[in-house]
Amino acid sequence: MDGHFEIENFGNLMAKRKMKIILDCELMKHPNSGLYHYCLNLGLSVKPQLKEAGTGTISFYVPPAEINSFGPDSNCIPEKKTFWNLFSPSSLSCDIWHAPFQSGRIVPDKKKFPGTKVLLTIHDLNPLHEGKPIEEQKKSLSHTQSLIDKADALVCISQFCKEDVLQHCKVGNKPVYVIRNGTHKVHTPELRSTSYHPVRPFLFGMGYVNRKKNYHVLLPLLENEEIELIIAGRLDEQEYVENIKKQAEKMGVIERLHLPGPVSEGEKAWYYQNCLAFVHPSLAEGFGAPVVEVMQFGKPLFLSSLTSLPEIGGDVAFYFNSFEGKSMQQVFQKGMRDYNAIGLAERIKKRSAEFNWEQKAKEYLAVYKSLAG
Repeated sequence: MDGHFEIENFGNLMAKRKMKIILDCELMKHPNSGLYHYCLNLGLSVKPQLKEAGTGTISFYVPPAEINSFGPDSNCIPEKKTFWNLFSPSSLSCDIWHAPFQSGRIVPDKKKFPGTKVLLTIHDLNPLHEGKPIEEQKKSLSHTQSLIDKADALVCISQFCKEDVLQHCKVGNKPVYVIRNGTHKVHTPELRSTSYHPVRPFLFGMGYVNRKKNYHVLLPLLENEEIELIIAGRLDEQEYVENIKKQAEKMGVIERLHLPGPVSEGEKAWYYQNCLAFVHPSLAEGFGAPVVEVMQFGKPLFLSSLTSLPEIGGDVAFYFNSFEGKSMQQVFQKGMRDYNAIGLAERIKKRSAEFNWEQKAKEYLAVYKSLAG
């Protein structure tokens, strides 16, 4: 199917027969990740809509630590390695098993659970765009293809992702929907006594610190001695982190580069709210969750022009078409002038409202219904 899965008359799509859905939330074992918030927000948004419509139930297969994450009235199934061998098929019977990630797993065995349909959400085919070795690309693509082969329908989280999947994978005549993610609800901004407190106007980046995120290209922006750069998130590749520090030291800007590692939700919100601008020069994104999070604050957005980011940022962001230092400085300087001259903040906040989890939940529910029949 082309484009977005539009919902013109949601009530008519929901049949009288109640669906039973299980959302695999195993990836919530990574609490500071975008996939954690994807599972959490989707579940919290789908559950009340199902209850209000009386059209079905949703259960959550979760790591033991997340057993209470979806509320006291939720059916949460604690994850066990031998889970599928410990229970009878009748206790696991469901109409739809939602596998939320293309590098994860699909557990239901069609022989044991012939009535279960599988929905696979694909977030990206990033290994194809990160400059990884060909063998690594092939291995990743092969795994994703194996999940596609077991799925009955696919959801891609951006139009770019869908086009990537159709180009590089074999989907046959399986339906492929586009449902963009919603905006994660940002917590109350708050710095702790142990938090890093910036002493100058600062640029802020958020995400795993690794080669894919490409943060080292931002260092030439620190030639402006009045600003500093904070990049928060898990220090994912230590060699890359050390190379950034060495490069910053060589350039004489190391004192204005700060890599605090993972931050709390309150700290993240404070940095979003108070930054001079948000910077995200990533080489590959299927969506770009931090971009839509920071949109809520109306801050200037400086993004890579690669993969899905122009689709997400639209005409309210500024784009690095080159990662050469002088070019990036020019984009940043012009972007800041334009942001202030045309009053872009309100347009950015308005675009944020387009990424609404309640609406996205309706779109997922319609896909669930199409599978349940």
